Amino acid sequence: MDTALEKRETAAAQIEPTHGGRSYVPNVDILEKKDELLLVADVPGARADGVNIDYERGCLTIQAAVTPRQDDDRTNYLVQEYGVGNYSRTFQVGEGIDSHKITAEIADGVLTVHLPKAEKLRPRKIEVKACG
Repeated sequence: MDTALEKRETAAAQIEPTHGGRSYVPNVDILEKKDELLLVADVPGARADGVNIDYERGCLTIQAAVTPRQDDDRTNYLVQEYGVGNYSRTFQVGEGIDSHKITAEIADGVLTVHLPKAEKLRPRKIEVKACG
C-alpha cells in the first residue's frame, strides 16, 4: 500500500489523553479497494453517538466513548477482568484521500471508515477508438 494512509509515528502519536479513566488504542485493519481505503476498527461497547471522527491538517483522529456497564460505587465485584474505557487513535492521511467525502458507520462494535481516493489517484479506463 502506498502512503495514502500512514500510522502517525511522530510525536503526535505519543500524545497522552487528558481525561481520566482508562483509554485504549483500537486494533485496526486498513484495506485498499479500487476507489477507497477502508479503515476497520474494533471499538466494543461504543455506540454511534459516542464516536467522533475528525480530520484536521492531514490527521484523521478516531475517538470512541464507552459508557461503563456498571456503577462501580454500587457494584460488589467478585471478579473484574473486563476493562471499560474510551478508544483513541490518530493516522496521518495523505493527499490521495478526498477528505470531504469521508464517511463512517458502526455495527456490533466495529467501526468502518470509508476514505475515498481522490479522483486524480483512481485508476481510469481509457477507451480505444477504431480509426477509419
